[in-house]
Amino acid sequence: MIPLDPLPNLIDQVYARILEAITERTLPPGHRIRQNELAEKLGVSRQPVSHALHLLHRQGLVAESGRRGFEVTGLDPLRIRQLYEVRGAIDALAAKLAAGRAKTDAAGRAKLEAALRAGRTIDEKTPLARLIALDVEFHSAIYRLAGNPAIEEMIAPQWPHMRRSMATVLAELDYRDSAWSEHAAIAAHILAGQAKAAEAAALAHALTAGRKTEERLRATDEAA
Repeated sequence: MIPLDPLPNLIDQVYARILEAITERTLPPGHRIRQNELAEKLGVSRQPVSHALHLLHRQGLVAESGRRGFEVTGLDPLRIRQLYEVRGAIDALAAKLAAGRAKTDAAGRAKLEAALRAGRTIDEKTPLARLIALDVEFHSAIYRLAGNPAIEEMIAPQWPHMRRSMATVLAELDYRDSAWSEHAAIAAHILAGQAKAAEAAALAHALTAGRKTEERLRATDEAA
């Protein structure tokens, strides 16, 4: 039998740190990753860096580049819109189910309310990483309130790509405000038990985010 890897926690930490850098564009698209240099910056050996990079490669966040090298992949505007179309269907289902459980799941309701309150504290000085985390937490609260674990299981593999795309549009101050206005509307429908309205609002929100992201990415590509 193959021996177990003795460094799972360290690999997870390195993976999370590299993913954060990719999301926040500290490691921008096209950036070539040198394992020795990255290991030195993180204060670890090459082994956990290599494992983490292979995990990121399997997710499509880095691509092979040259002999045993990697580089950060770009964001494909069409692919991102397609992901948002699928996410829209999932988010709509989650919002509908959450609305049906809002009055009986006190803990789930409280988490959604807390996520909404946290999101309303943002301003022009809020760091991008915090903006992304708040956005993810809001939608995750809806998924949990929906009471169907399969929803989170299906969306989890796409969160890294979604987080990268969020960074594209959340950098715009006007979209931060409109995104949380849409979040507030979705939450209001869910908390009031209005399943159809919650479903429609969640779908519209996802499709709007997908369209804005695609437009922003195409504009960036054309300007390059």
